[in-house]
Amino acid sequence: MGKKIVVMTGSPRKNGNSFAMTDAFIQAAEAKGHTVKRFDTAMMKVGGCRACETCFQTGKPCSFDDDFNTIAPAILEADVLVFTMPVYWYSIPAQIKAVIDRIYSLVVGGKDIAGKECALIACCEEEDRTVLDGVRIPLERTAALNKWKMIGEVLIPGVLKAGDIDKTDGCRQAAELADKI
Repeated sequence: MGKKIVVMTGSPRKNGNSFAMTDAFIQAAEAKGHTVKRFDTAMMKVGGCRACETCFQTGKPCSFDDDFNTIAPAILEADVLVFTMPVYWYSIPAQIKAVIDRIYSLVVGGKDIAGKECALIACCEEEDRTVLDGVRIPLERTAALNKWKMIGEVLIPGVLKAGDIDKTDGCRQAAELADKI
């Protein structure tokens, strides 16, 4: 039986390297019978968490109504969460970091988000693979805190220009990640 997968991207480049890996993953996951819902967070309006702790008091996950209130119900329904992103300045891009931070509203709202599977697909310009630690470590810690099972990570260094991913096995690795679900 297929699982419900939510993919959240963090790149504003629609033809970029992380998008290519995302597309490879989604195609493989759908071919295996999973249902995939994708949110390109860089093209959405999601502000940072304001720590007001009024989550769900207006009937919505967040009292500040933006696109996170569209993403949150999908996260709640998902069996698997996949975060895809490039590394910006040695860290998680702001476009997706806001979504990760706003998951706090689900916790404050008393929603059970434990038991989900989680995966990371990321790339960076530099050849040094440790540059990817800036996205890997925070996501692994987020997964541990929320009691999600990390099922895999695709971490590809050395890609900058659109299409550079084709010089690596990143898309193949992303597609193979679907085998772990």
